[in-house]
Amino acid sequence: MSESSPPKHGLAETLGIPRALFWAFVGQLLFMVGDGVEAGYLDTYMLHHGHTQGFVNEMFTFYGITVMIAAWFSGPLSDLMGPKKVMWLGLILWSILEVGFLSLGLGPNSGPMILLFYTLRGFAYPLFAYGFLVWIAAATPTAMLGSAAGWFWFSFSAGLPTLGSQFARFAIPQIGELRTFWCSLGLVIIGGLVALLFTHEPTGKKRLLPDHVPTKDIFFGSMSIMWREPKTLIAGIVRVIDTSSEYAFLAIMPAFFVDHLGFSLGQWLNLLSLIFLSNILFNLVSGMVADSLGHRFVVAVFGGIGGFIAIPLFYYVPLWFPGNFWAVAAAGIFYGATVAAFVPLSGLMPQICPREKAAALSILGLGAGASTWVGPAVVAGCEAVFGPGMQYVIWTFAVIYLASAGMTMALTISPEARRYSEEAAARGESGPVVGH
Repeated sequence: MSESSPPKHGLAETLGIPRALFWAFVGQLLFMVGDGVEAGYLDTYMLHHGHTQGFVNEMFTFYGITVMIAAWFSGPLSDLMGPKKVMWLGLILWSILEVGFLSLGLGPNSGPMILLFYTLRGFAYPLFAYGFLVWIAAATPTAMLGSAAGWFWFSFSAGLPTLGSQFARFAIPQIGELRTFWCSLGLVIIGGLVALLFTHEPTGKKRLLPDHVPTKDIFFGSMSIMWREPKTLIAGIVRVIDTSSEYAFLAIMPAFFVDHLGFSLGQWLNLLSLIFLSNILFNLVSGMVADSLGHRFVVAVFGGIGGFIAIPLFYYVPLWFPGNFWAVAAAGIFYGATVAAFVPLSGLMPQICPREKAAALSILGLGAGASTWVGPAVVAGCEAVFGPGMQYVIWTFAVIYLASAGMTMALTISPEARRYSEEAAARGESGPVVGH
C-alpha cells in the first residue's frame, strides 16, 4: 500500500503537496536553482571569451536535443528501475559532467570540450526532474494530482531560470563568473541529496512495471503508446504548443521592445521577470484550480483560449500605449499566466493512461523538449511564408493556441481508465503503474 495517501490534515496536504514527497519538492527546487545559475549569463560569458555566436547557438542546439531525448527516456527508465534510481542517475551524471564542463571546458576555454560536456550534460537534469514527475504521478492520489503537478512546475520554474539567475546576479560581483559556475554544482548536489536522502516514499524505490515485462517492450511501449493511445500524442502536441511561444519570444521580443519600441534594456528585463513571476505563481494556481474545475477545462479555457487572447495583447498593448510600462506589464503577466494554465496536463495524463503513467508522461517530456526548437522554427516558417513582420508571427501563435484548446477537449478519460483508477484508490493505492 502506498504511503502517499495520508489523511488531509497536515500543512503539506493543505497546500496540495503529498506529505511523503515534501522533501523531494524542496530538493527539486534547490537542484533547479543550481541548474539555472548559468541561464542568465552563459551565452555572454562564451561571447566574452572569444567564442562566436554561431558556436554558442550550436552549443545550445545540441544541448536542447539531449534534453529532449533524456526527457523522453525518464519515463521508460522509471518503469524499468524506479523513479528514485533515475533521479540518482540524473544527479550523478550532472555532477560528473559539470566537473568536466568546468575543469576541462570553461576553465581552459577549450571549445571542443565545452561543446562535448555541455551537450552530454543535457542528458542529466531531465532524468532528475522528469523522473521526479513520474514519481509524483505514481505515488499521488488522483484528487491531488493537479496540485502536485502545480508544485512540481513551481519548483522547476522557480529554480530555472528565476532564482538561479538571481543567485548569479549577486554571486558574480563577489566571487566572479567562473566560481559562480562552480557554486551551481554545489547547489545541485545539495538539492539532489535533500530530495533523495530525506524522501522515503516506497513507490518510487521500485520498478514500476512487473519483472516479466521485457526491457525492449518498456522502451518501445513509451513510443508506441502514441498510436496505441492516440490521446497521448494529442497531449504531447498540446505540450509542445504550451511553451513554444515562450522560446520564440525570448528570441524575437528583446529587439522588438528595445530597438523598435524604445524600451530600455532594464525595462525589458524587468518585464521578463514579471512574466516569469506570473508563470511561477500561476503554475500553482492552475494546478489547484484544476483539481476543482477539471484538468481539461483549465488547459483548454485558460491555456488555449487564454493564449489566443494574451499573445496578441502582448504585441499590441505596447503599440496602443507607447511607453506605458505598466500597461505592457499587465499584458505580460496575463501571458505568463496562460502559459502556466497548461500545467494540469501533467495531472491529466496519468488519468488517461493509469496503467502506463510513466510512458504517458514521457510523451509530455518529449513535447516539453521539442518546444525549445519548435517555437523558433515557427518564427522562421512565418518569415519564409509571409516575409518579415512581427504581426504574422503573433497571429500564427494565437491560432495555434486556439487550436490547442480544441485538441485538449479531445483528452477525455475513458470509462475503463476511470474504473481502473477508482479500483486502485479503493485498494488504498494511488494507482501506480502495474502493467501494460
